Parts: sequence; C-alpha cells; structure tokens
Amino acid sequence: MVTLFVTTEIKGQIEPCGCTSDPMGDLARTAALVAHARGSGAVVVLDGGSLLYTDVPRRAGRTAQEELKADLLAAAFRDHLHASALGLGPFDLAAGPGGVRLPRQAANVTGIEVEAPKIMTAGNVRIGVFGVVAPELVHAHGVEATDPVAAAKRAVADLQSQQAHVVVALVHMDRKQVKALVREVPGIDFAVIGASAPEPDAVSNGPDRVDDTWLVQPANRGQTVTRLDVTTRGGDGPLADAIGAARATGEIAVITARADQLAADIARAEADPNADKDFIATMKRDLAELRGQRDSLTKSPLRVPDAGSYFVMTQVGIRKDLACDEKVLQQKVAYDKAVGEANLASAVPPVPAAEGAASYAGTDECAFCHEDAVKFWSVTRHAAAWKTLVDVGKEYNLECVYCHATGFDAPGGSTLTNLSTLPEDGAKLRDAQCEVCHGAGSIHVDDDGKEKPRSLVLRPPKDTCVACHNALHSDTFDYDAYLRDMTGPGHGETFRKSLGDGPTGHELRSAALKNAGATVGKGCRK
Repeated sequence: MVTLFVTTEIKGQIEPCGCTSDPMGDLARTAALVAHARGSGAVVVLDGGSLLYTDVPRRAGRTAQEELKADLLAAAFRDHLHASALGLGPFDLAAGPGGVRLPRQAANVTGIEVEAPKIMTAGNVRIGVFGVVAPELVHAHGVEATDPVAAAKRAVADLQSQQAHVVVALVHMDRKQVKALVREVPGIDFAVIGASAPEPDAVSNGPDRVDDTWLVQPANRGQTVTRLDVTTRGGDGPLADAIGAARATGEIAVITARADQLAADIARAEADPNADKDFIATMKRDLAELRGQRDSLTKSPLRVPDAGSYFVMTQVGIRKDLACDEKVLQQKVAYDKAVGEANLASAVPPVPAAEGAASYAGTDECAFCHEDAVKFWSVTRHAAAWKTLVDVGKEYNLECVYCHATGFDAPGGSTLTNLSTLPEDGAKLRDAQCEVCHGAGSIHVDDDGKEKPRSLVLRPPKDTCVACHNALHSDTFDYDAYLRDMTGPGHGETFRKSLGDGPTGHELRSAALKNAGATVGKGCRK
C-alpha cells in the first residue's frame, strides 16, 4: 500500500489568518501530518501547482514579503514534505519563469525547469506522475505551452512502458477542462484538478469518475489535503473506490458541523418569545435527519473489492488540533522576523492627502469632543487590534497590518514608516480607530465639527466593514450583530436600541470558537 498526499493552489499561504474562528491551512501542521504517515508506511507528496505566490502580479510594495514567503514554501516542500512532484500554475509565475524555484511536472511547457514524466517507487508500488497546464493560464506570464492533450498522451504512454502500477496526472485546469482531457487520454488513474480549487465547505469528499479516471481536488490555500490510500493487488482493470467508513470520515465532519450549527440556531430561536413555532419544528426535523445521516455513515463498512486494486480517499482538514512540525515552525518564526525587517527597510512615508481633502487625525483628537464615544471604543476589540499583531510578531506583516491600523496606505493615513515610530508621531494611528469607520477626520477636527457638508460618515456602510470582516478574516461576521457590539452608551446609544434584540458579534464568535474546540495540536503555538 502507498499513501498519496495531494495539495494544490496553496497560493502562498504558510499559515491561516488567526482572526477566524476555525483557521485552516498551516504548513507546519501539514508537514507533521505527512511525517506521521511516513512513520507507518510509504508516502508520496504531490502538489498540483500555484504553490508560491498570493497575487499575480505581486501587489505593489509586497515584493520582499512575497519572495521570502515563496522561498519558505519551496524549502518546506523540498526539505520537509519531500514532495515528489509539483505541477505548474499561474500563481507560481509572479516573478516570471525564473522564479519557480523547483523543477515542475509540466509536459506541455517550455521556458522553465521541467522534469520529464517519472516513476517513483513507494513501498512496492510504482507511481507514475506527469503534469500539464492549460496554455491560457501561463501564456501571459512568459511561459510557452503547447496542446495539453497531445503531451498527456505521450506522457501516459511513456509511464505505461515503464510498468507504472498507478498513473497520476497533475492537471492545472478547471474541472470541466480536466474532464474533457481525461476522456481523450485513457490510462490515467488519478487526475488532480489543479485550478479553481474550492473552499473547504465545497470540497467533494468523494472522487468523481470519468471513464476509468478518478478526479480529486483538495481545498485551496492548503486548508484541506487530499489523502489517497492505494492498495495494489495486480491484475487488469481500473482502480476501485473502496467507499465506506474511512472515506466517510470527511462527510461525518461536515454533517456534524451542520448539525451543531442548526442545534445552536434552534436554541436561540427557542429563547426568542416571538419566534415562529412551526419554523422551529421544521429545524428540529432537519436536525434529526442530519443526525441520522451521521449515524448511518459512522456504521458504514469499508467496501473492499474481491479482486483488483483499490483506494480510499479522505479530505483531511488542516485544523488547529493537528500537531505542528517543529522545524517548519521555526522556519515560520524566522520568516516573520525577516518579513518585518524587510518591510520596514522598504517602507515609505504616507502620501499626503490631496489639497482640500481630509487626512487622519487619530482618536486622541476625537476624544476632545467625543470623550464618551472614545471611552466606549477603548474597551472594544478594535482598540486592541495592534496589540494582537504585536503578540504574535506580525505587526509589520503587510498581509495583516492593514486591518489593524487606521488609514493604512490611504492618503494622509498610515504606513509602516509612521506606525513604527513613537506614539506622538504616526503611531497614533495604531489600532482600528474611529476614522476606520467614520472616515478621515482632519477637516471635522479643524472646523470643530461645524463643516458643511458633513465630512464624516455617521453610520459606516457594510462595505466599509467587509474590507476586513470578510470570510478570509472574520468568518462569523454579521453586520447588525457586530453593530450591536460597536454601539451603546456614549456611542450611538439610540441607534443601538433601534437594532433591537438579537445575537451580538461576540455571541456569534464565541459560539463558533466553542464549536471549533479549544484543542491546539502538539508543538503548536496557536
């Protein structure tokens, strides 16, 4: 037997944003998962491409950070995960063809360092692997790519001539394109769908079958890793999917999460005297059905075929309860330090506000006239935003700081240049202060609040909030619920009353954190 671990479209993520309730996708945890499996059997690690960079092209001002991150990912996949083959995707090409760092399986590509299709012997299993990429995904980045179907046919024939037991294709295309390719290229056992990888809740817990080929795809950004446990027993015929308890584990986790959320919704509804009783009854029936599905899957036996080779597929969520690899963890700590130093060295002063436009004044100025409002703000989570970065050594990480400072990269606002200085200078704009929601306030301050028309926004639109409170950083965000936390005595007390009863942001986040569990994996810092 051999175990294949498959990733794709990691897109430069070495660890998740720590602001979500159930952060997923961590390089140190993935490395520990693979190392543990290697302790009990043969393992092959494959990546479908788009490993290195978060944005293509790289965002202005982030070149140093993106290159350091790509270096870390390349080193980890080479030295710790010991990846056997990597495909090619557009998110590997932000620095051009010379920046891919590691040889790639891309049989239809020229202009980068490409490996020939190859055989890897793991245990007693000969794994043949090759890769192709959709030409339109790489042409714009200085890479030439020919017909992927023709290249795939040549690669499969080559691998079959070398007596591969299992042939794996790293196909950096979307699902529709991959299906079309495998229909034209027989002999592929597993096709890894490299492009358009979904979020974890949209990942298929079972493989799709097209003719004799199984299509598999993990979630993006390393949030899930696809595990394929393959048993070869000789003979002809396609691999069989041993559907059962082992594969159902992922389905059980999804159903359990839905059931837990529905149970929490029922509890809140039952506590509301105005709730619709019929709707509550419907939710209870849905909950019973979900729990029945979970129980059925738990009892489902593994269905091993009488003859021939077979596999079991599991989508492994890279969550906080998994252990961490200490060497990769130390690499991440060194990366955080290097990123901070590099970003500070290349930081530029803020661009002045345009003539007649407002700049950012800082909450101390607000307090002169709005002492009660600032007092209310001072005990909210927004007032500790900068400290949460300092506590984990990420206060100069450009992927984090823009949500933890005021007016970051805006005219008349903050940059790392002034955020890193003494409090009487730009460091007055640390934290998510009043002006994040209400707009730059210098005109309002200079005119003692008498400017006409009003230069500030009284109630921030939802779009202002979701710049930071989005699925990537704030998975429990609900506009009204979060406003219930951010308004009250001294700060929109009348408006707070108009919101009425209902869940607060704190309650939503607390419930989500409880559902995610408090367990942190062995060796992990968070």
